[in-house]
Amino acid sequence: MSSSLIPERPLLISPTLAATIGLEETVMLHVISELFLQHPLIIRKQLRWAELNYSILQKALPFWSLIDIKRIRQNLLEKGLIQIDAFVENSDTFLIAINQPYKEDGEIPATHPNLSSKKPSTLNSVFNTAESSGKASYISPNWQPDEELYQQFKQHNIPREFIDQRIKSFVMYWRQRQKAQYSWGNTFLNWILKDWRKEQSYQGAKELESDMNSSWRPSEEALSILENAGVNSSFIEDSIPEFILYWKERGLITSTWNTKFIAHIRRQWAKFTLAVENDPTPRLISMDYEPSPACFEVLEMANIDEAFARDQIKEFVLYWHDRKEAHPSWNTKFLQHVKYKWAHHQQANLPSTQQIQDTIERFTDRSWAE
Repeated sequence: MSSSLIPERPLLISPTLAATIGLEETVMLHVISELFLQHPLIIRKQLRWAELNYSILQKALPFWSLIDIKRIRQNLLEKGLIQIDAFVENSDTFLIAINQPYKEDGEIPATHPNLSSKKPSTLNSVFNTAESSGKASYISPNWQPDEELYQQFKQHNIPREFIDQRIKSFVMYWRQRQKAQYSWGNTFLNWILKDWRKEQSYQGAKELESDMNSSWRPSEEALSILENAGVNSSFIEDSIPEFILYWKERGLITSTWNTKFIAHIRRQWAKFTLAVENDPTPRLISMDYEPSPACFEVLEMANIDEAFARDQIKEFVLYWHDRKEAHPSWNTKFLQHVKYKWAHHQQANLPSTQQIQDTIERFTDRSWAE
């Protein structure tokens, strides 16, 4: 075999030890023993120690990511195969020793007195050793929930397919964060329950979605909220047809029509109250009457063209001048007048006779000419 195919010293591991403590743990244990030969001798507590850090381990184990190195090192520590003495808590540099009496020849025995004689049936049982010990561990790249965990999900009526679809993203998320957990089963349980609640809420909202139609009415709860906020009931009723026309033209499908209506009315009411004059004394309209700028802002929010509104001023003034009636707010009357005229102007664009009749009925002014 060409030497170029093996540019580095190969890893030699014991099959018996791999079957006993796990393949990953055996590989790392062997690499640590090799690193001992490359670092100054430190004898303490009858053990041989070496000063290492994660950069050294990553260079010696380039086929593993940092989180895997941390996880496997933690597994060795949990099994009592190594000892760690960090200079500073959570430091990347640490003293490490293989948990066996130091020998001059530096040989590593194939077995260890702290190892259980029982061999794990799968690598997953090795991965779960730290979790069952009640100590924090890093997640393995092939972590899987056990059947007991699936039974817990079954009690919440969560489909197995829903769970399995999220295992990969769960593992990827926690490997990227490189955080240890005391129980990956409990962490996964909370993860799935949160996702399931979101899914149920989304599906429930989808079922309630609808488009806007001519027969739509705000709910009693929505009307109550607006009235409790001090919005005039007639103002609310007058705004419903505008709201319907606006959203019918846009073809939106949603389950939050009442929420949108409340927000729409609150905005219009704020503009409307600014347009109402503070002086409550009734007075006749003057021939040079001009609506306040706030009037046009309110009409713009109702998608009524300003040019159209201005075209109604002369007719409005003439009508009320001839009637010689006094009112406390001509801006309010003008808003109602323009809305009434706009509704009749818009009916020509409706496609059917029934729709025309529906719109006229909803836009019929009940108060402006009284």
